Amino acid sequence: MAYQPLKQMIEAADKAITEEDFDSLMAFYADDATLVIKPGLIATGKEQIHKAFFAIAEHFNHSLVVKQGAMHVIHGGNTALVIMETVLETVDAAGVASRMSRRATYVFREDPAGKWLCVIDNSYGTELLGTM
Repeated sequence: MAYQPLKQMIEAADKAITEEDFDSLMAFYADDATLVIKPGLIATGKEQIHKAFFAIAEHFNHSLVVKQGAMHVIHGGNTALVIMETVLETVDAAGVASRMSRRATYVFREDPAGKWLCVIDNSYGTELLGTM
């Protein structure tokens, strides 16, 4: 499987997050998707995920810019695991800019029409293991 379709989808989703276009962002997710908001806190289903992104935007002072780094895709059947570097840039209320990099994991499922949808969005990747 070529990475290009998933890479383009992730880029479009990251653009929607950066632009706070959360209505368009929901097309990226399966109806039963799960988003790791932070360690110990998840949102399941498009309604919860939509609300979570509004809270995330507020938390980051409406300054969140999401970018991609290196990506690796492992594909099996109608499922793909994407392991990639996700770069988050923010500016706090005092105007201080910061940049963080995460090794994110995403799980995609291909629907019967051939469209890939995100079913698990975990920008924390294996970092979650350190929170147990």
